[in-house]
Amino acid sequence: MRHLPHAAALAALMSTSATASPPQAAQAPATNPLLSPWTGPYGGVPPWDKVKPELFPAAFAAALAERRAEYERIANDPAKPSFANTFVPMQNAGQTLNRVMTLFGVMTGNMNSPAYQALDREWSPKLAKASDEITFNPKLFARIEAIYKARDTSGLDAQQKRLVTRTYDSFVRQGAKLTPAQKAELSAFNQNLAINFSEFSQRLLADEGTAIIVTDEARLAGLPDSVKAVAKAAAAERGQHGWAIVNTRSAVDPVLTFATDRALREQVWRAFTKRGDNGDINDTKATIARIVRLRASRAHLLGFKTHADWRMQDTMAKIPAAAMDLMMRVWPAAKARVAEEVRDMQAIADKEGAKITIEPWDYRFYQEKVRKSRYDLDQAELKPYFELNNIIQGSLYAANRLYGLEFKEITGTVPVFEPNMRVWHVTRNGKEVGLFYRDDFARTGKRSGAWANTYRGQRNLPPVQTVLSSNNNNFAKGAPGEPVLISLDDAETLFHEFGHAIHAMLQNVTYPGLAGTPRDFVEYPSQVNEHWLLTRDVLDKYARHYKTGQPMPQALLDKIEASKTFNQGFATTEYLSSAIVDMKLHTIPDGVVDPAAFEAATLREIGMPGQLVMRHRLPQFNHLFSSDSYSAGYYSYLWSETMDADTFAAFEEAGSPWDKATADRFARILLSTGNETDRAEAYRAFRGRDPDVNALLKQRGFPTK
Repeated sequence: MRHLPHAAALAALMSTSATASPPQAAQAPATNPLLSPWTGPYGGVPPWDKVKPELFPAAFAAALAERRAEYERIANDPAKPSFANTFVPMQNAGQTLNRVMTLFGVMTGNMNSPAYQALDREWSPKLAKASDEITFNPKLFARIEAIYKARDTSGLDAQQKRLVTRTYDSFVRQGAKLTPAQKAELSAFNQNLAINFSEFSQRLLADEGTAIIVTDEARLAGLPDSVKAVAKAAAAERGQHGWAIVNTRSAVDPVLTFATDRALREQVWRAFTKRGDNGDINDTKATIARIVRLRASRAHLLGFKTHADWRMQDTMAKIPAAAMDLMMRVWPAAKARVAEEVRDMQAIADKEGAKITIEPWDYRFYQEKVRKSRYDLDQAELKPYFELNNIIQGSLYAANRLYGLEFKEITGTVPVFEPNMRVWHVTRNGKEVGLFYRDDFARTGKRSGAWANTYRGQRNLPPVQTVLSSNNNNFAKGAPGEPVLISLDDAETLFHEFGHAIHAMLQNVTYPGLAGTPRDFVEYPSQVNEHWLLTRDVLDKYARHYKTGQPMPQALLDKIEASKTFNQGFATTEYLSSAIVDMKLHTIPDGVVDPAAFEAATLREIGMPGQLVMRHRLPQFNHLFSSDSYSAGYYSYLWSETMDADTFAAFEEAGSPWDKATADRFARILLSTGNETDRAEAYRAFRGRDPDVNALLKQRGFPTK
């Protein structure tokens, strides 16, 4: 299960850092290339070659003015409110701003700089205020409400009725029925939150930019050569001699897994888990406290008991209790498995005469020893079979075989923002789907992790649009001429993020307002897609040894399959602890909290094992505090995985992971329909029933009763 941000959640993420220089003078709107419709082939492509930070102030101002005028025309239309004169133009409003925001969001996530950081701090509250102006427009809402009240008698079809209902509910949920004074108060909350989101992101990014410098190579004993090469390059980039272990997960995890120097493991672990929590200029705890309090105040103003109650109105779970019920169904089994894992690790440490007690910085190191002892499986043994280009081709092969998507690489023929990016033209049944972009390598200024973006979403409502989708990773680029070898976990991440892209590419909706899915559905298609990585067909064709060209031996795959539920205590507990703390934090009615004390108390309450920490401690929990997107929603990975496990079981029941009838039904009912129907109803239409949590428990090797 990947615990990674998704494009829809982070399209407007504006990463920042501690220092910034002001942008240059803005370019006049008449000549500003950011304001022009995207031109060129494939329905138009983003002008990445023309994007500069100094262009954004004028572009934001002009695009906001254009959108404001568009909504004013809708609100002041003298004709009787109808779907045609209100909802259709609303679906078409703000397209220039959408393009500008896409460019800005992608650049701040992938090519950050002090100039972009300054723009973020200036414009994020302005953009929040402009969004509120639309929601709070009484004439506009009166038209929406009139159409909503007549939805059953005005001849609307099912999709139109759903769009009207969802739009009305969203406006109410965002404060459209408040008094003018309350609207002003709510807008102030939203603007203050935008400022604090920017501040949190800025401080965390600064801490993730730090590194531990190692000058004695002997301290790196046990690390694969590929990991040492990445650390060497990171040091050179910083003008340092030796090796730099950057304070990001992709750099830290290999050290915690392979380094035999226990003191180095502890040093690296402490730096990583203390991001945002060092009492210095980059400490995030006061920012978090403000965010949680503002969220609670906003929820009260909107008539909800807690932020979680407000956020979960438009989810599959609906209420915090439903999410907590699922999490607490799994938590005891995960904790019990951790105790077993620790006993196994401690036994090996004792046998080796290490004279230690397993600590968090030992977990990954000794779990590898247990894996090797129990399954004769060494993670380093797998890497030669996971050459990046081959695994990319394997992901495209699976998407073609399952869903009929055809990919033709066109790298070099359309603009990109980074020279190592690759691009494919995508078709299906001879019809153009759009483009797929890959930005795979880590670099300074790019936020950590892996995620998907949709530069442009599909729509059938004129103007018809094709898809522009992207995947973004932080793989370590090899030396010139050397292959890029990735781990099994990285390969699963690649398939996961590509699952988001498949979801975008198969979408077939009329109204863009029915494209986005609930937070606890978003990760479902991507988690399902992970299953095809280890199918024999993909492995035989694409998981070939980078030197010999031989496919992965069946004996090695058997070891992987035998170890599939290995270490699930650790993986589940570090994730679930984060999700439980998130939910409990956002069900505090008044939102008054000391983040450090709350985190510690909650972990004691649920009995967090002392040998590991949350996957995301609060001071660095980017999902929660860089935007509202995953707040009271980190549980969604588990909710989605319940459907994911049950979905792959449908393929297994059909006799093959490649069963075409099941794949067609999955694509037709769930992947192509956006939010045109209730997602729980759609799942029942696909599976014939609600998802079975036992499939999830079985997948993780936990007791099902």
